[in-house]
Amino acid sequence: MNPDEQAAAAVLTAYQDALNVSSTDLVLKLYAPTGILMAQHYPSSIGTEALRQAYDTIFNTLTLKVKFTIEECNQVAPEWIFARTSSAGTATLHASGQGGPEANQELFVLQKIEGAWKIARYCFCTTNPPRA
Repeated sequence: MNPDEQAAAAVLTAYQDALNVSSTDLVLKLYAPTGILMAQHYPSSIGTEALRQAYDTIFNTLTLKVKFTIEECNQVAPEWIFARTSSAGTATLHASGQGGPEANQELFVLQKIEGAWKIARYCFCTTNPPRA
């Protein structure tokens, strides 16, 4: 990886860490102001306030303990990188205390803004089999 790709990979690791401590504030520091979250089964969350609402809802509903693996990280222009990741771990529902496996494949588009790499777009879908 070149230095920009390494910096983008560090953002992805910081994102993983923010998820694992259920911190909306830490997550939002990693997003561009116009960032978009495209979560499976939900409409897109566009911009900081929508992202705040989405992550607050996620963290108020469940606790994640996940590990990201960077499958590829490619700089396609001076200010753009795309990264494909996979993640695995557990999700525990607050309401019931029940937990189970969490596994996803993800696509990140990162944008260099004022010298810092930020998540511009993030999309994920589960790789777990459908629930019966």
